Amino acid sequence: MRNSFLFRIVFMVFALAAILAVIVAAMSNSFSASGGSVQSQTLFEQFIIGGGPIVWFVLLPMSLVTVYLAVEFGLNICRKRLLPGDSGQRIVSALQQFGIGQLEAVIGGRDDFVSAAIVKAVAQGRGDWFRMRSIVDESLQEQAGGLLRRIEWLSLIGNVSPMVGLFGTVFGMIKLFNAIVTAGGQPQPAQLAEGISIALVTTFWGLFIAIPALAIHGIFRNRIETLISEAVEEAEKVMPQIRAGLKKRQAEQLKQKQPVIKSPIQEISAKSSDRVRRPPLRTK
Repeated sequence: MRNSFLFRIVFMVFALAAILAVIVAAMSNSFSASGGSVQSQTLFEQFIIGGGPIVWFVLLPMSLVTVYLAVEFGLNICRKRLLPGDSGQRIVSALQQFGIGQLEAVIGGRDDFVSAAIVKAVAQGRGDWFRMRSIVDESLQEQAGGLLRRIEWLSLIGNVSPMVGLFGTVFGMIKLFNAIVTAGGQPQPAQLAEGISIALVTTFWGLFIAIPALAIHGIFRNRIETLISEAVEEAEKVMPQIRAGLKKRQAEQLKQKQPVIKSPIQEISAKSSDRVRRPPLRTK
């Protein structure tokens, strides 16, 4: 959790610095253009500054968010964290060593699929194995659903960014026709360049963001579905051990509550021993 928090802080600082750098570069470029100097444009000027405010304030932040989500999900949605190879064996070992009564305390700090489901089942199952088994299935489905909802942000960005690019295309075409009207129907190519640049660059950025975002979303979706199906199989291997642990604990509890039944011979011998120990009555 701490590493994730630090990563978010560092990324936010980097994103703000990148956006500020783009704005400063765009302003300096506009001042140099107004001075009349003609220079060859770099890729930065063509593909970022040439796109206008729609790229600076909308599409560029969306691309940074896409990179952030891809890195964060890549670190968190992985087999090593969600489904370690020995997760089921560690639960069985803890169950055999500490018993089912201490199982929640022993594995409660683990956040993989199987451990989280078993902890919830032990905490809410109330000693009923069938109830615990249904809780394990529900917990695994909830964990998978939570991860699928998180990666939906990538799908949302992938579907929205082309629409933003199309909006920029329409905006650029409007500027182009306004330049034609302003020039009296005979504009110079330089007067049309700004509108064409906005139209093409915003379309480029919309597709440039959407294609990786949708591809990464599909990759993570397949990974989650694969891991959760394997987690179900791993939990099925652990549940028989949980059932054996429940039976063992119930037998111990029943043994502690069962009263000691004495045979008639033991009762007669106990009464006779009481008479022997009892002192004789004194008469005055």
